[in-house]
Amino acid sequence: MNDRKTIDLQQGWEFMQKGITKLKNILEGLPEPQFSSEDYMMLYTTIYNMCTQKPPHDYSQQLYDKYKESFEEYIFSTVMPSLREKHDEFMLRELVKRWANHKVMVRWLSRFFHYLDRYFIARRSLPPLSEVGLSCFRDLVYHELYGKVRDAVISLIDQEREGEQIDRALLKNVLDIFVEIGMGHMSFYENDFEAAMLKDTAAYYSRKASSWILEDSCPDYMLKVK
Repeated sequence: MNDRKTIDLQQGWEFMQKGITKLKNILEGLPEPQFSSEDYMMLYTTIYNMCTQKPPHDYSQQLYDKYKESFEEYIFSTVMPSLREKHDEFMLRELVKRWANHKVMVRWLSRFFHYLDRYFIARRSLPPLSEVGLSCFRDLVYHELYGKVRDAVISLIDQEREGEQIDRALLKNVLDIFVEIGMGHMSFYENDFEAAMLKDTAAYYSRKASSWILEDSCPDYMLKVK
């Protein structure tokens, strides 16, 4: 163990970045072979070694920070541009895809960096890796787009009220994001979607009642209200 060659931060991180880039390519649908068990063990072992070297070569804190930076870089360079260029239902579809990909990325990177979760994070009372990864999506993607997403969802619901066929599976998947992004709390769903939905519902039926009054005689209007 003592004969193990010391890995400096730059050298070790360059190796990790190759694995992270491979994962991003897989998520983007680029031609890339899947991770073998050997690939996984090499990445896991690199993190383990860099965290168990004697000071000043214990890079646990730096790797914890770089783990988060990996998500931030991917979101800024790839995820947000793909979402900003789409609108309405197309944006919702892209958001559902990006959220699913993000969860896969969190799952894989958490495995590569697992030694941090087991020891460093527990000792320092820091947020666990999965929470850090999901928080990046919430803070950088959701907080920028939730207004547009909410409006697009309500627009779909209004279309269905008018008798149009809509993609209900898409609607459910988007609403699941409002729930999941709260990580155990319903506050995002309740504050960012449900309140606006109730307001829109009241406004919708108020508009409907007004149009019925204008279009119909009083008895016809009363039948519709019933």
